[in-house]
Amino acid sequence: MKGVIHIMKIICSKSNLLKSVNISLKAVPSKTTMPILECILMDASTNQIKFTTNDMELGIETIVDGHIEEKGMVALDAKIFYEIIRRLPDNDVTISTDNNFVATITCEKAKFTIPGKAGEDFAYLPVIEKEESLTLSQFTLKEMIRQTIFSIAVNENNRLMTGELFEIKNNCLKIVSLDGHRISIRKMPLKRDYSDRKIVVPGKTLSEISKILSGEIDDQVSIYFTKNHILFEFDQTMVVSRLIEGEYFRIDQMLSNDYDTKVSVNKKEFLDCIDRATLLVREGDKKPIVIEIKDSSMELKIDSAMGSMNEEIDIEKDGKDIIIGFNPKFLIDALKVIDDEVIHMYLMNPKAPCFIRDDEENYTYLILPVNISQNQSR
Repeated sequence: MKGVIHIMKIICSKSNLLKSVNISLKAVPSKTTMPILECILMDASTNQIKFTTNDMELGIETIVDGHIEEKGMVALDAKIFYEIIRRLPDNDVTISTDNNFVATITCEKAKFTIPGKAGEDFAYLPVIEKEESLTLSQFTLKEMIRQTIFSIAVNENNRLMTGELFEIKNNCLKIVSLDGHRISIRKMPLKRDYSDRKIVVPGKTLSEISKILSGEIDDQVSIYFTKNHILFEFDQTMVVSRLIEGEYFRIDQMLSNDYDTKVSVNKKEFLDCIDRATLLVREGDKKPIVIEIKDSSMELKIDSAMGSMNEEIDIEKDGKDIIIGFNPKFLIDALKVIDDEVIHMYLMNPKAPCFIRDDEENYTYLILPVNISQNQSR
């Protein structure tokens, strides 16, 4: 009886199971030609319980706190397993399999039986050589992703635009995203010496990893790089992702420190004002917000089929007066992720990009303006 070795029995609390399944689900593909990839591989063949999922771009392995009664492994449909666990009472859950990989899940008086598959066919995660690791707080990584991820391109025309550049240079980590209309850059000095690197990480990987990072300052995450993969290790979880191949855009030539107009304005007032203006713009409407900058005030105007609005904000200005138009959403996206009370905008002319950056250049947001016809700027 060769089949007997597969009989597995584990006991975990519902809350631990749910936590681990939630992490695992982030790497389950929504549609796939390989049904095995829609499964969670439960591996209790050693002295710890491990859940693995893999959609071939992104793979996750997480250790589950629990007790192994019989060693073994099985692959179970991830979504059904999640729905079952979610609805069980808050108590210990026992998962056992027979030699046909049928799994029985019991908790208190509830009992589910679902078919499973042999774990051998599962696509294991690539083995990553852990040479040099970059260690950050989970808070920092989560924040830097949140502060840049909004400006990656959604469409697939240029794969590089759907990812983010991670660059380590002069012991500083720089994360960059761009979509052809705007560029977002965040920088952070590193605590020790690292070798220089430049890689492009898929946006999907970063948004999924953000969901499972604790975001606590005291919790660490270690990042390892290889030629084709990036590995994130934190808590009891390992996330491996493929990188996007190719040379990232040379953005340095787009970044200039010259300006003809510098505006300093209270961030919250500016954001609230644009937010009020956009209530007159329907989704998908391309109405620009027109900003007229004079000596000590900035007037914001928007005109649409639903109505019009204008508002003046007090500012400090250095340089020339200017009238310029922007897609309001792009301004809102950038302002939302800046924590400074006062922000500085640098402008050249109505056709040149606007820069929002702090003095230390820990962040830089470049936004291209929208052409405004004469009647709008009156």
